[in-house]
Amino acid sequence: MVNWVEAQEPILHWLVKRAGLQKQTVELDPNTSITIWCPKEKKEDRPSVVMIHGFAAEGIVTWQFQFGGIAKDYNLYIPDLLFFGGSKTTSKDRSPEFQAECLAKVLESVGVKRCSLVGFSYGGMVSFKLAEARPDLVEAMVISGSVIAMTDSISTETLDRLGFTSSSDLLLPESIKGLKALLSIATHRNLWFPNFLYKDYLEVMFANRKERSELLEGLLISNEKDGKSKTVPSFPQKIQLLWGHEDRIFDIELAKKMKEQLGEKVSFHSIEKGGHLVHLERPCVYTQCIKDFLEQVYKN
Repeated sequence: MVNWVEAQEPILHWLVKRAGLQKQTVELDPNTSITIWCPKEKKEDRPSVVMIHGFAAEGIVTWQFQFGGIAKDYNLYIPDLLFFGGSKTTSKDRSPEFQAECLAKVLESVGVKRCSLVGFSYGGMVSFKLAEARPDLVEAMVISGSVIAMTDSISTETLDRLGFTSSSDLLLPESIKGLKALLSIATHRNLWFPNFLYKDYLEVMFANRKERSELLEGLLISNEKDGKSKTVPSFPQKIQLLWGHEDRIFDIELAKKMKEQLGEKVSFHSIEKGGHLVHLERPCVYTQCIKDFLEQVYKN
């Protein structure tokens, strides 16, 4: 029987190629490889932009409504993080720092020396780690529906508010009912699809469940370290926090608090009638906000 979600993949790949990208697999070592969509012909006069996906889907699925608009003006790179798409490793390290380390190596391998990041949700946390570790590589960031780090207090408050016992229960649904619950929380508007599409989505988009559950465990850190409260890193990059106004997972008040913590180089913009998946619900507005920010970053 045809999986209708999987059947869309050739069309999406054709569209990405039409936008001037090609898929590469970069082997970092005998045990670790990353898939990434890169420009077929890199234009030296264009800045580079790297779009980092969240937890529910691989790169080009997450950014299916953005890649065309961004690729027109920038050298665009869309990687798949480890255990998404074709990216894999035998390493037992499940930390966002390891994801960021691997991503930095991949970008250097494909010739990226300086770039801006667009990170959504889990990809936003990886983006923060990459920007902190490699300020020489990361020039600016757009962060959506994410946090600097998933502390135990943020995790507990979020899960209690949403009525889930663990991040895996929320983000790795095993049933149509669970997937419907996740989408109802992640979107501003209630979306209706026939049950067979939910079933097909579960089969295609939630592979590597064991490893992804370990990634979620690897995110969690204590609010305190060695008896002292953790401090917020100082980021030299320009940062825009781009939020769905009705985000229920990481709500807008959390975003505003994060802006205060990060300081003067951070701007904040919210998009009305958009939830956690604002890039899918309001794709044109979301893409234009990214382009407006990048234009300011590179105007000189």
